[in-house]
Amino acid sequence: MIDLHCHILPGIDDGAEDLDASIAMAEKAIDQGITHILCTPHHNNGKYTNPKTSIIDQVAKLQAELDKRNLPLTLFEGQEVRITGTLIEEIKNNRILFTDIEDTYILIEFPTLDVPAYTEKLFFDLRSLGKIPIIVHPERNAKFREDPNLLIPFLDMGCLAQLTAPSYVGVFGKSIQKTAKLMVEHNLVQMVASDAHGVHKRNFYLKEAYKQIQKDFGKEILADMQQVAKDVANGDSVTYPAYTEIRSKKFGWF
Repeated sequence: MIDLHCHILPGIDDGAEDLDASIAMAEKAIDQGITHILCTPHHNNGKYTNPKTSIIDQVAKLQAELDKRNLPLTLFEGQEVRITGTLIEEIKNNRILFTDIEDTYILIEFPTLDVPAYTEKLFFDLRSLGKIPIIVHPERNAKFREDPNLLIPFLDMGCLAQLTAPSYVGVFGKSIQKTAKLMVEHNLVQMVASDAHGVHKRNFYLKEAYKQIQKDFGKEILADMQQVAKDVANGDSVTYPAYTEIRSKKFGWF
């Protein structure tokens, strides 16, 4: 099992506080059935700055600690990049990590309450460069919760979206859980990741989310999501079921 979004690196953001916390997270991940983790500390979110070179060094150090303890977990370098108007410049200055060694897929975080007005232009520019933005945890963004169909223009551009596992099992409340399930039902999200921050705060729940998704929508959708996660990690082209517009009065749109 691959986890594409995890704050396991010690002491560099609001995830693992120290090495002991990182080791505890690694042990929990293994217990979940996770074999590979993309380490994705926050970058440029107004509080944390974790450029490419420093993360590569941090991942190597933590991997060495895991190997020393014979913990069967493979780490890869990544970032959870806050959307900014300077992102293209940062990419050109080699400060940004993608999910894959081909520098194709990039995890992009929006502000909790907003979808910036410049998003469409920025994503168009990224797509013109051959980059594929992945919108992380859209179910927790106020605008996408208000209307999940706002994801569709970005998906039409060739972008992707990543659901957070705890959202699906209700950790963040019933409203976010409801949005998460609608997004899965209509294929508005193409993959699931933990966004784990610790074993005592925002735990993995990846195993539990996958189990519930299979129960709700069947083995095929689960297999599709797991394949997308693998393809994104490898930098391969992804295929997934066609997304559809949500037509419902539950959210009071119509």
